[in-house]
Amino acid sequence: MTTVLRPHAEDDHAEELALLAKEDDRARPPGWKLSPWAVTTYLLGDGDRISPKYVGARRIVEVAVATLATDRALLLLGVPGTAKTWLSEHLAAAISGDSTFLVQGTAGTAEEAIRYGWNYARLLAEGPSRAALTPSPVMRAMAEGRIARVEELTRMPSDVQDALITALSEKTLPIPELNEEVQARRGFNIIATANDRDRGVNELSSALRRRFNTVVLPVPATAEEEVDIVTRRVAQLGRSLELPETTTGMAEIRRVVTVFRELRDGVTEDGRTKVKSPSGTLSTAEAISVLTNGLALAAHFGDGVLRAADVAAGIVGAVVQEPVSDQVVWREYLETVVREREDWRDFYRACREVS
Repeated sequence: MTTVLRPHAEDDHAEELALLAKEDDRARPPGWKLSPWAVTTYLLGDGDRISPKYVGARRIVEVAVATLATDRALLLLGVPGTAKTWLSEHLAAAISGDSTFLVQGTAGTAEEAIRYGWNYARLLAEGPSRAALTPSPVMRAMAEGRIARVEELTRMPSDVQDALITALSEKTLPIPELNEEVQARRGFNIIATANDRDRGVNELSSALRRRFNTVVLPVPATAEEEVDIVTRRVAQLGRSLELPETTTGMAEIRRVVTVFRELRDGVTEDGRTKVKSPSGTLSTAEAISVLTNGLALAAHFGDGVLRAADVAAGIVGAVVQEPVSDQVVWREYLETVVREREDWRDFYRACREVS
């Protein structure tokens, strides 16, 4: 696994999952590897041996886990960068021990990704048969009693989205060509993620939405909470990417988070100055990306200390998505807010250089 760039959650945290399974003496729903209590502990951490995977309200995680213990599917809804995919992967890893039953939603996702397809060489040679059928991740999860994940559900065309309805309501997938069906085994469920802020989003039909229990993942409530999340993830990514040893400047982390929050909220931290918001989401995930890139610059081209110049280009790239309108927003923020802060002079100069 040392050569894998991004191990699956169940591989990366195998020791923690094994430890929880060994000590878990609570009731487990049929087909689950851990009890709901142990799944929640795995996600939130225990302050000692189990590291936190999700930083947020405990009740949100409890509702999500309880939903999957019923026959209701789970829809994780939120703006981009609120850890929907991250949470869905770790939920599947803890419950099923396998997070790889994945359908990635795009504008080009076909119905076969939800139901099944065919090996056309065998189909032409032998006719319709089980051997010629190519099961989707959802069909395989049903047959094995696992959790299937459907990412970016609202990016799929509406008719493809609705292919899930039979699996969600009847817990079966008919195969009319073979006069057969695949029935879900205990332990099967679906976790879908969606957002309604990005472009290219297709609204869910009311029939499909009724079959999900929706949990909304909020952006971090406070700056301190967001700084904590960003610090943890940047450290994890630095280790997994084996970046050379660098000094992670907390001042720069706080500065990036502050810029993102102020532009996202349309007002400065002290509430005194209103600012315009750019077209992008400026999510926590983007802040993590900016800082990870900054660490790489500091490690390979700097003195090993994360400085304002290392994060400036990343911030400008994240803010200025629309070349004209966002550039105006950024310049106004730079001149009216950043320039006036005495301890931000180095950051102001660095941003001016790359702008």
